[in-house]
Amino acid sequence: MQKSVARLGVGGPVGSGKTALLERLVPLLMQQGIEVAVVTNDLLTQEDADRLKRKGFLPSDRIIGVETGSCPHTAIREDPTMNLLAIRNLERSFPELDLVFVESGGDNLASTFSYDLIDAYIFVLDVGAGDDIPRKNGPGFMQADLVVINKIDLAPYVEADLDLIHREATERRQGKPIAYTNCKTGEGLDQVMQFIFDKLLFRPVTTLVKM
Repeated sequence: MQKSVARLGVGGPVGSGKTALLERLVPLLMQQGIEVAVVTNDLLTQEDADRLKRKGFLPSDRIIGVETGSCPHTAIREDPTMNLLAIRNLERSFPELDLVFVESGGDNLASTFSYDLIDAYIFVLDVGAGDDIPRKNGPGFMQADLVVINKIDLAPYVEADLDLIHREATERRQGKPIAYTNCKTGEGLDQVMQFIFDKLLFRPVTTLVKM
């Protein structure tokens, strides 16, 4: 299937903040005039899709939930057919789309996306998982086009060393971009937005909303 709309994968472990990141990014993109849709992946439910629909910042028909029924890695890497069909349906319904997010189901550090499905992908980690995450060399963390280290506000409460995370993540990613975010306050989201515009939309950010 020929690609016509930019596609951005969003992966990461359960509870890292993938859906929360989308909840903040989509309105910011819409403020920039970007037409957005979302495909979510869950094993046997459409919980994430329903959550996004309840938020009301995106028309519900621009959000499609895929029930993978198997390991979440399969639907985004080995056999992305269901996700490709969902994207095609969105493209047919909304030919003006600029960007489709594909959110993975709950996965782990080994999760990566097929580039037959997406053009680039973000891998989301949270500080609550500990400051040793960069040293584990998970393929998702190592290979992602952008790593988002989320919930930086939790560092003092879980005794995580942000300086250590920053140093080791920078060393192991070898120049690949990393953003440090707090989705509650919006800290760091400007870096994620800049990545999306530079990597996928190929246009300048006209006005970044101050968070």
